[in-house]
Amino acid sequence: MSLESEVDLPGEALLPGVLSDALHAELVHFRRDLHMHPELGNQEFRTTAAIKERLERAGLKPRVLAVGTGLVCDIGEWDGGRPMLALRADIDGLPIPDMKTECPYRSTVPDRAHACGHDVHTAVVLGAGLVLAELDKKGLLPRPVRLVFQPAEEVLPGGAADAIDCGVLEGVGKILAVHCDPRVDAGKIGLRTGAITSACDRLEIALDGPGGHTARPHLTTDLVTAAARVVTDVPAIVGRRVDTRAGLAVTWGRIESGHAPNVIPQHAELSGTVRCLDIDAWRQAPDIVVAAIDEVANLHGAKSEINYVRGVPPVVNDADVTELLREAMTARRGADSVESTEQSLGGEDFSWYLQHVPGAMARLGVRTPGERTVRDLHQGDFDADESAITVGVEMFTAAALLDAAN
Repeated sequence: MSLESEVDLPGEALLPGVLSDALHAELVHFRRDLHMHPELGNQEFRTTAAIKERLERAGLKPRVLAVGTGLVCDIGEWDGGRPMLALRADIDGLPIPDMKTECPYRSTVPDRAHACGHDVHTAVVLGAGLVLAELDKKGLLPRPVRLVFQPAEEVLPGGAADAIDCGVLEGVGKILAVHCDPRVDAGKIGLRTGAITSACDRLEIALDGPGGHTARPHLTTDLVTAAARVVTDVPAIVGRRVDTRAGLAVTWGRIESGHAPNVIPQHAELSGTVRCLDIDAWRQAPDIVVAAIDEVANLHGAKSEINYVRGVPPVVNDADVTELLREAMTARRGADSVESTEQSLGGEDFSWYLQHVPGAMARLGVRTPGERTVRDLHQGDFDADESAITVGVEMFTAAALLDAAN
């Protein structure tokens, strides 16, 4: 929990020294333990207990959220005055197998993996909390900071909404987060003012109609053809009903129908995602997409049942809070440690917090410098250069102290 050097005071801003080897080693161990025991959204009981125990050992008083998993923990006493800064981590894993066969800390849970880096996010916020708690004990933390360990980020519409309902934003004036990025070298972060992620919804469709023999398709509703037309035609129709700059895209992940080559089925199912770069177009998306599906299904005589699951809006980084992260990272690692990043089509429920308070998410570089292998998120072979944990801790700690000093 200690720092390698004493806290100094350059100008009006407190900045932490370099993390000790002992703290870095502890955080790596903690991250690997989580990596070996991933838990799905709203089932993160072991993860919650591990975070809670470590925070309590540091003399803090974490509170498990009313939903049963996840925690909130204040460092310092908030007096109801100037709002606090919050640091948020997501703690759930994914329902996919860990494919890192030679890795000593690979997942021990079948078909479960921390393939999105939430274990790294958790270690970063935990580490920042431990450092800030030490500073608070020394009277060097000018203003309280809140830690938010949020469950169920991977479950639409995201556990952030439940965490907000549990009061995690009460007394909070701004909020920070990181997300692992395997395209950015460890030691660096990617920043962007404005939208950094996209809106993301889920789409589930059932098509029904009378089936029959493939020798007499004219006597049936040809559901396989109808489903194929939905797959190919709906994205094109949707793309012509909104401004193309909105980036509204329908992409399919599953199509299933039939059991025999000579039988036209009576039922077909499709599922996919709707993603959108623009928040105004996202608000219109359900009506536009559902209308397009109905048109195509009706054209082929199929009855459609559509379940449009609202997901998350884009994460829109506040300009001032983004600049706070830039200043903090530059103070710790130099100007070359910050690079510009593009808006992605990925979804992130951190966006729900930003509907209430300003905040910013940084892309945390986790690629080992010089590595050529691309390990994308949500893949079974994803892993992170663990030096990124220290980078994230230092950035968050510096941001908290810079914010308090301003």
